[in-house]
Amino acid sequence: MSLTLDTYRLLGRSGLRVSPLALGAATFGTEWGWGAEQDEARKLFDLYVERGGNFIDTANTYTNGSSERLLGEFTRDNRESLVLATKYTTLRRPGDPNSGGPHRKSLFASVEASLRQLNTDYIDLLYLHVWDFTTPVEEILRGMDDLVRQGKVLYVAISNAPAWQVSRMQAIADLRGWSPLVALQIEYNLIERTGERDLIPMAREMGLGVVPYSPLAGGVLTGKYSRDDLTATNVASGDGTRKSFNFALGTLTERNLAIADVLKEVATELGHTPAQVGLAWTLRNPSVTAPIIGARTPEQLESNLGALEVDFTASQLARLDEASAIELGAPHGLLASDHIRNVTQGDLKIETRR
Repeated sequence: MSLTLDTYRLLGRSGLRVSPLALGAATFGTEWGWGAEQDEARKLFDLYVERGGNFIDTANTYTNGSSERLLGEFTRDNRESLVLATKYTTLRRPGDPNSGGPHRKSLFASVEASLRQLNTDYIDLLYLHVWDFTTPVEEILRGMDDLVRQGKVLYVAISNAPAWQVSRMQAIADLRGWSPLVALQIEYNLIERTGERDLIPMAREMGLGVVPYSPLAGGVLTGKYSRDDLTATNVASGDGTRKSFNFALGTLTERNLAIADVLKEVATELGHTPAQVGLAWTLRNPSVTAPIIGARTPEQLESNLGALEVDFTASQLARLDEASAIELGAPHGLLASDHIRNVTQGDLKIETRR
């Protein structure tokens, strides 16, 4: 069934209504050598909002702060109707060890800076951006809860953290009556499915809505790369392009291009672009609330929104699943086996609703 941007979903175990695709604002600004100038970024913002979109994702250091500043300008007339999500923990001032990290000093300073840049009195959703294994979880959770009680933040969330740590934090928040985490941001797409081992099941059990970033694997799933791009001689190192970035990250591999080939075949059958079908596949996971889509032009954004109209056959989904399947590893592979099911359930028919 086709969706629209105003087919709103609840975010995790909160009552917050968000669009099924979030607009990523990391492309707002050109300070990183790519992205959209102010006028073009404004067109992206307007197109998304006019289509009913309300969920916008940024971070305190995206494009050196320009992303938040541009959003502060764009949202002057409709701030209350939007759900603005931003993040903290990345270093804001090189050389200052306390200008980054998840600790209380960084948290409060980052939120104040984001409030100024976003030209707002409150942040709808605040993510801890990157886990660094240094700060006690009680310090983080208490700091987040203090900001919620002050009204500067409405909901809190987490990104790029181990499943065991997130579940521990959620349990502590519940036991102490602190603000719970309502969302988990992870990389998730047909190429990167390792979140299915622990992160996504954990989020479902602990009441966090999954908000995937890089749902097109940095563009690899759009079908624009070929086997010629697998060698360094065809990629200019450090030229600032997405191709060189993907090559440096190891995203351009034979396995990933093979997955992209199957995706292109299915897209042709459906009469959609590979990008639309890749996004639609991510949306089908019931634990996923809203993948984050990024674009540099209105045409790219308009095309990506077509993902809301994609519907698969069972055969097409099976082909995509087979091409992109991962090993679940221990203990997940064992627990999913017929042998374990037989020794724990025998012939009993037990219905599961999760």
